Amino acid sequence: MLIKDIMTKNVITVSTEDSVEKCAKLLQENDISGLPVIDEEDHVVGIVTEGDLIRRASRIKAPGYLEILGGLIYLGSPKKFVDELQRAMAVTAGQMMSSNVVSIRPDDKVEKAATVMVEKGINRLPVLDVRDKLIGIVSRRDIMGCLYSDNS
Repeated sequence: MLIKDIMTKNVITVSTEDSVEKCAKLLQENDISGLPVIDEEDHVVGIVTEGDLIRRASRIKAPGYLEILGGLIYLGSPKKFVDELQRAMAVTAGQMMSSNVVSIRPDDKVEKAATVMVEKGINRLPVLDVRDKLIGIVSRRDIMGCLYSDNS
């Protein structure tokens, strides 16, 4: 079976300027776990997930450091800490989103989507057409329905 046969076509999306509160409301009201963030031309520029919102509310641990001869040696990544801090302070989808989005094509097989999701540890894949425009989304739930439906 192909992705185009199981994908959700009416995708709920947000723009980079939409508020974090709007993202949370859309996720809750629609019982979904992620929102593609799109630009004016329907290109996916990122994704906001429930995990992003939960991380925003969690405490961020600063990296440990050693002070030697008046200098600091960090035991963790200061860049990672700054990135996490910026995302925790986000007020828009563009500030909070993950911009490294993995996608799939409508003519790809369901098995390929399942493999990508497992290998990358992700829960949803935006479906892009040949012009890289968003035309759908496929989730783990969609794949489960396909693989384990009563018709199997």
